[in-house]
Amino acid sequence: MSRSAPGSLTTRLLISQIAVSTAMALTMVVVAAIAGPSLFEAHMHQAGQANPEVLAHSAEAFRTAGLLSLTIGLLIAFAGTVIVSVLVARRLRRSLDRLGDAAVRISQGDYNLRVQDADSRELDTLANSFNAMAEKLGGVEATRRRLLTDLAHEIRTPLASMEICVESLEDGAIDPGPEAWRILTDQIQRISRLAGDIGQVSAAEEGRLAMDLQTTNALELAERAIRAARDGYDRKQVTLTLTSDPSGPDLTVEADAARIGQVLGNLLSNALRHTAPGGRVELSVASRDGWVELQVADDGDGISSKHLPHIFERFYRADTARDRERGGTGVGLAISRAIAEAHGGQLSAASEGPGRGAVLTLLLPRRSGRS
Repeated sequence: MSRSAPGSLTTRLLISQIAVSTAMALTMVVVAAIAGPSLFEAHMHQAGQANPEVLAHSAEAFRTAGLLSLTIGLLIAFAGTVIVSVLVARRLRRSLDRLGDAAVRISQGDYNLRVQDADSRELDTLANSFNAMAEKLGGVEATRRRLLTDLAHEIRTPLASMEICVESLEDGAIDPGPEAWRILTDQIQRISRLAGDIGQVSAAEEGRLAMDLQTTNALELAERAIRAARDGYDRKQVTLTLTSDPSGPDLTVEADAARIGQVLGNLLSNALRHTAPGGRVELSVASRDGWVELQVADDGDGISSKHLPHIFERFYRADTARDRERGGTGVGLAISRAIAEAHGGQLSAASEGPGRGAVLTLLLPRRSGRS
């Protein structure tokens, strides 16, 4: 059974006001009819008027005047109620119609549309919330389009390399030996790594990562990350140091050691990728107002203010700070931030500009009950 269309808001408000006014008028008439005559007669007796003819004439005059006054007053009030109700309902309907039209246009992809000129504080709050939603949807749509574009590029590049290799094999330009298999294997691994990273960052951002939280010392996690990254730094001749205050505040956290190790590995790998030979990278561990701070600072490429707000987005790359030719799938920092937030922590970046290095800071809450 199909559902009938709902009635007009203006009509409903008008009927409601008429019903209230009618009930009020009937109440006034009933109360006046019951209480008026007895009160009038009592006042006439108190005034010394006991003549039946005078009382009857005065009562008739009282009823006529009262009924006429009450009727005129109620008619004026009723007309005013109808007029005000219609005007208010029309203004409300116009505002709601604007919101409805805007919602339709936004559903059709016009995310730049904004609702203006609300007629009341409540509608203004609703319009502001609606505009904020539209802005967020626009941002999500822009991110989705960029994501699809970058994803297509990431997949197209290794596929193109594989296609060239296969064509060279068919033409006899290269022999089907170890070099050809290495090229094909490298590109297959790149696609496989990309697929794994996409699945991992999606799981992290949606809160689906399995976490094995245990009490651990952040300094130990940093030391493990340093040991794992040492060979790469030595090969590139970049100095890697670890600093902390062993006698300082407690650095105990509730964390998944493997996941935090992954974050630190991503940060150190990112720093190495953007630091020239002879440069320096420092991993420091400290306590800050209930947080444990793990900070990776380098003196490498740096990040411009234009790109800095976007470096944690999937596949985002700046001209120098996220160069495709230097490796990575472009989602390492996105995964790292998602893991940090899954621990109740934060991951942020700062840089004074290109060529002046960058600082990435991981904050993890200290274990409760420790000072």
